[in-house]
Amino acid sequence: MAEEKKEDVKDIPEQEEVKQEAETLEEEVAEELPEEEEEIVEDLNEEAEVDRLMKEVDRLKNEYARAYADTENLKKRLMAEAELSRKYRIQSFAKEVLPVIDNLERALATEVHESDEGFKKGIQMTYDQLLNALKNEGVEVIDCLNKPFDPNLQQAIMQEKKEDVESGIVIEVLQKGYLLKDRILRPAMVKISE
Repeated sequence: MAEEKKEDVKDIPEQEEVKQEAETLEEEVAEELPEEEEEIVEDLNEEAEVDRLMKEVDRLKNEYARAYADTENLKKRLMAEAELSRKYRIQSFAKEVLPVIDNLERALATEVHESDEGFKKGIQMTYDQLLNALKNEGVEVIDCLNKPFDPNLQQAIMQEKKEDVESGIVIEVLQKGYLLKDRILRPAMVKISE
């Protein structure tokens, strides 16, 4: 046993030498590894940065596409509103003028003496010019006499039984109706047959 212990004692310095050599090798390897690890870490960081930037580019492209679409939609809506505004710009004025036309028609319907014929002719000319100006802007009289009743264009005020006339036919126009292009300015007030 004593001899074995002596051998163990002899082995100890050798183990320490091996340990020192191992530590030296580890230090050498450790010095070489960080450079490689740093390169790997740098590569990973670069890849992560590229991925992050690609995601940011995709997000910005999406935001740009949405903003562009919103702008185009706004442009189309504004153009449509401007077109409608141009198309129906005279609507409020025409509604205000319709009672004037009605009064001119009443004045023309009255009988006058021969001495007032010039006055009536002046009213007729004014009436004609006003209707012509409105027609140039797209205002037209609804033609409905002796035609089937259309509730979209006419308002039935009275009904009357009339021989030789089918039911639902306009037999008298009490107040003229007017259209502005494809819009109703005022429905015609009519009497229809029963």
